[in-house]
Amino acid sequence: MAVPKRRMSRANTRSRRSQWKADNVTLQEEKINGVSQRMPRRLVKAVKLGLVDLDRR
Repeated sequence: MAVPKRRMSRANTRSRRSQWKADNVTLQEEKINGVSQRMPRRLVKAVKLGLVDLDRR
């Protein structure tokens, strides 16, 4: 594990942490029961198997 050699100031720590940003989830269009719906790619299989109900939001 990396160990800092000297103390980092609070301002430097916070500005370094603020650079991280989450990406928006890309939506994929799928036809479920003849209805076109947009959903995250990781949920497509669960929706097709009936494990997730998109109408219940």
